[in-house]
Amino acid sequence: MKELSENAFLRRYNANDGLKSEEGAFLICSFCLVNCLTLAGRLEDAEKLFDALLSYSNHLGLFSEEIEPKSGEMLGNFPQAFTHMGLIAAAVQLTKAMDERDKQEMPL
Repeated sequence: MKELSENAFLRRYNANDGLKSEEGAFLICSFCLVNCLTLAGRLEDAEKLFDALLSYSNHLGLFSEEIEPKSGEMLGNFPQAFTHMGLIAAAVQLTKAMDERDKQEMPL
């Protein structure tokens, strides 16, 4: 996160790849970060990041492949199935973890 995060987004890598333009952040990586935070027990951070990412979908709730971290402009293939798979996986994992947490906090 320290080296690859910018705003709510996670880049695939941080190296000179020889391309003329800078690559955007891949949204599937950001949704994978939600999964990692969830599995690490950092549910508040995971939920906050998940909610922030959701705010970058279009009016139909669709995502592109990449996003420009500073402007939020959608880049790359649109709509992108891999991004949506990452979103679904993150939503399922986060929901399960939050449900489990809520069960543990409920008095009998």
